[in-house]
Amino acid sequence: MFKRVGLFLLTNLMVIMTVSIITNLLGLHGYLSAHGINYQALAIFCAIWGTAGAFISLLMSKWMAKTAMGVQLIDPQQAIGNERLLLQMVYQLASKAGLEKMPEVGIYDSPEVNAFATGPSRSDSLVAVSSGLLQNMDNAEIEGVLGHEISHIANGDMVTMTLIQGVVNAFSLFLSRVIAYAVSMAISRGDNERGDVSPMLYMGLTFLFDILFSFLGMLVVAAFSRYREYRADVGGAQLAGKANMIAALQRLQAVSESAPEDDRAPSLNALKISYQSSWLALLSTHPPLKERIQKLQAMQG
Repeated sequence: MFKRVGLFLLTNLMVIMTVSIITNLLGLHGYLSAHGINYQALAIFCAIWGTAGAFISLLMSKWMAKTAMGVQLIDPQQAIGNERLLLQMVYQLASKAGLEKMPEVGIYDSPEVNAFATGPSRSDSLVAVSSGLLQNMDNAEIEGVLGHEISHIANGDMVTMTLIQGVVNAFSLFLSRVIAYAVSMAISRGDNERGDVSPMLYMGLTFLFDILFSFLGMLVVAAFSRYREYRADVGGAQLAGKANMIAALQRLQAVSESAPEDDRAPSLNALKISYQSSWLALLSTHPPLKERIQKLQAMQG
């Protein structure tokens, strides 16, 4: 737990330092002057801050997943037994999906029934499953889960979601600063004759609008993520078979419903196939399993 939190904080600190150095070197912090906002400088500033962090995180995604989850990679040259079978399943599905380079395959020690795919590109990806999944699913169900994860890689979902997150971040930063400046100007005109913007007022309003627009942006990103999950389910059905994909989701649903309440939303859920929705359904990156199963059952062919 503490290792994951420390890794998360360290990674974010590195991202902030890197982006700060870039924007300082480009002289983009001076978008606000006595004459008002330099919209071009502000747009570049927000674009860099919004997208750089997302893409740095994407480039580090495999390393972060391996480190945080303790993923043990399977060596294709030494794999035997269940590891060999898992490797063969992934490779067969990846070849069927048209991947030219096979993903790395790993197992992480956890009682939860779950799996995830990550990596910066189709040719540099990782598929990992939990020990709990291997213990609680049969081969057909495991193949369904793997088909879903391979579909994420084949569809380029990691890059797509990074682009969406970057654009949303940039718009959120831009709008919060423009609106904060406009409100600050309106308030300042009533407080003094010159109408100078108070730096403290502007900073405070920027902070509040950052929170508001970031929250609204989370709704947009989550909606795109849920759409990509449905799409990966369809891809999983095409790769591993519709029956296997449905069986996998039904098993996940049964396990999720029987799990203790505190264990239904484990860490790093954005990477995973299973997520128990709550009253905050609009913020969920994964649709309810019941709806996913119904959509697959209604799918023709």
